[in-house]
Amino acid sequence: MTGSNKSPGWALTLLFGCCAIGTANAAPEDIPRLGKDLTCLGAEQAGNADGSIPAFSGKWLGAPPHVDFKGTGHHPVDPYPDEKPLFVITAQNIAQYSDSLSDGQKALFKLYPATYKMPVYPSHRDFRVSDSVCQATRENASLARLVDDGEGVVGKTGGTPFPVPRSGLELLKNASTFTLRAWTEEYTSDNAYVLKDGNINWGRVHSRNLAPSLEPGKIGDTNGNSSFYLNETLLPQRDKGEINTGTEFWNDKTEPRQAWRYDPGTRRVRQSPGYGFDMSFPGSGGSITVDEVRLFNGSGQRYDWKIVGKREMYIPYNTYRLHDAKLTYASLLTPGHINPDAMRYERHRVWELEGTLKPGYRHLYGKRKLYVDEDTWFPMLADNYDNRGELWRTSMVNYFYAYESQAQQAGVGLYYDLNAGSYLAFNLINEQRNGYLLNKPGFSPRDFGPEAARRFGQ
Repeated sequence: MTGSNKSPGWALTLLFGCCAIGTANAAPEDIPRLGKDLTCLGAEQAGNADGSIPAFSGKWLGAPPHVDFKGTGHHPVDPYPDEKPLFVITAQNIAQYSDSLSDGQKALFKLYPATYKMPVYPSHRDFRVSDSVCQATRENASLARLVDDGEGVVGKTGGTPFPVPRSGLELLKNASTFTLRAWTEEYTSDNAYVLKDGNINWGRVHSRNLAPSLEPGKIGDTNGNSSFYLNETLLPQRDKGEINTGTEFWNDKTEPRQAWRYDPGTRRVRQSPGYGFDMSFPGSGGSITVDEVRLFNGSGQRYDWKIVGKREMYIPYNTYRLHDAKLTYASLLTPGHINPDAMRYERHRVWELEGTLKPGYRHLYGKRKLYVDEDTWFPMLADNYDNRGELWRTSMVNYFYAYESQAQQAGVGLYYDLNAGSYLAFNLINEQRNGYLLNKPGFSPRDFGPEAARRFGQ
């Protein structure tokens, strides 16, 4: 089942990784490949040599015919409910699969040899994006370009800017600024910081997000706001009522992120200058930085980014079961790591992206590795190293295809501190009445920012 780690595009990928910032993303000969031997988003259409990665089918757009989907706001419904693991990776057989695991995954096996395991299921590539997303991506293939030291992109919104990335910065933009997700999001989620002894510090947040450029069927230009967010803290009790809100732009250099915080104690809104990078993410107990939510977000200016290559790996995929309302937190949040029986891993091709801290810049992490799924451009795994070069934290986000938004949805994020023996389970919804409320009209930019924070805080 392991197959070869090197995909047919391996040599070409290494060439891409060495290239400087260009004026356009795809070579002319690559553009006609979109929708043929490459999917419309740029993934390899074919499966791998041993069949453990299937060819891209894209047979479903939205809910499959056999799924009883009751609409947005409900917990996710698994389209593969009867599948069983093909095999389970354990500390005893890890050598057989080591070439297809990240350093962080291997570290978890070493740290928890008796309990950590990875159930591997059949791989699926069954969901496609809408025609408008394909159209925007095709237009970007010939016109999108990086500007302002790679901090900005000139191109079309509503699609992937660089379907055939030729530099680390292009790949980073695919995997952070331009991820294809829901147009609107609203949900209440629980955050569990599980300490080494098994005790749990709880947090709860009501989140609202708006990405105007991702309104279904919309294709625009990269100017103005790219997205808005507003997070209201419900737990812990000492922070109840705190509101963090902000707006993102398409160019991190000319228009950096703007953020504000409402303090319920003083009933005042203050701007949060320089919000991002390695600042502690609110409500996480210092367990994650602002820029590692969804594994990486915001400006990449502090790192030199390069494409290491493309490889086949076992990554979280189609993780519907993990978000099932029938799974209690008590059964999920086991000491050391989340209950592995709730996880689902599949074999897929990923781009390996590496960021090394630039001389003269500061960050908690001296090196970062992101493993980006070729089909969706979402980073699925991340390894973060300290400034001595030692692996410190490893993390993963459990995505699933949301039928109502026709896009991947970021579910539970797992952030492991290998030194402390603790982990953060982020965005849990199992014991919430509702799941993620997606693509529901009604949000506007006035629902975000300092004035909105004042209104919500009163």
